[in-house]
Amino acid sequence: MHSFQRIYQLHRIISSRRQPVPHHVLEAQLECSRATVNRMIELLRLHFNAPLKYDRKRNGYFYDTTEGEAFELLGIWFDANELYSLLTAQQLLEQVQPGLLGDHLKPIKHRLEKILAAEHLNQGEIAKRIRILRMTGRNAVIAHFQSVAGALLQRKRLFIHYHNRSNDQKSQREISPQRLTHYRDNWYLDAYCHERKSLRSFAVDRIVSSHALDQLALDFTEAELDEHFATSYGIFAGKPRYTAVLRFTAERARWVAEERWHPQQQGKFLADGHYELQIPYADPRELVMDILKHGAEVEVIEPKKLRHEVINQLQAAIKKYI
Repeated sequence: MHSFQRIYQLHRIISSRRQPVPHHVLEAQLECSRATVNRMIELLRLHFNAPLKYDRKRNGYFYDTTEGEAFELLGIWFDANELYSLLTAQQLLEQVQPGLLGDHLKPIKHRLEKILAAEHLNQGEIAKRIRILRMTGRNAVIAHFQSVAGALLQRKRLFIHYHNRSNDQKSQREISPQRLTHYRDNWYLDAYCHERKSLRSFAVDRIVSSHALDQLALDFTEAELDEHFATSYGIFAGKPRYTAVLRFTAERARWVAEERWHPQQQGKFLADGHYELQIPYADPRELVMDILKHGAEVEVIEPKKLRHEVINQLQAAIKKYI
């Protein structure tokens, strides 16, 4: 039997008895030697901070709960792979947004690390073997992120001071948070704006100040949110009004054909080896930027307005080098 499993079985045996449990009973129920039981007892005490005491008069072990609540282990049993997976997820989150939930996750992380140490498993390898490169991510202020997350999960309205980067304007908004979105290394809050009476997306890093209100937030279904925020291309919301038809070279097709630009995209290989990708969109700004990064490996076929916008951007760029 794995030692993790034995530890939890030992805990169940002791916590379920009203009287101290003798050593020979533990040996019999755990089906192990006296030395193994002693080792499990020490693990409970040292690595799980269990208030496990021995009563000499009654010749048994019990939990001393006179100074607090009943002792409980983690509610779920984890094997080594599951523990590594949990710590890996924590490490990924820490690298995506340093310090974002560090204070909240620290107690859990510390507890899991103690379990790994008890099993002589090297959790330090996780930090060394996983690396995430954030190219254009903007750091959100931790206090604002926590305020947003708290109001979101408690279903409270939020009052924010917001600085819109696109027009360099500041505003005050009362909003009903709906969900947080991590997109291209940045956090966005999908919310209902009570001033504009519509769903809007707010960059969390542009929130200057925020505090939760007592009023309950308005709720929208996931389908309603997806209809507004996830049908068009990129971060820009709204129902798609156009369909971009992009034609990639055969060489670039080896990458693009396996990429997911949009949930409703359609793609096909042409007879000459080129790859045609169709994408619904409403606002062309982000789409134009993504087209331009492919340079001469892509051509906009339709619509003409999008094609002309890309041509204008390319010509303006060329002028800077002439």
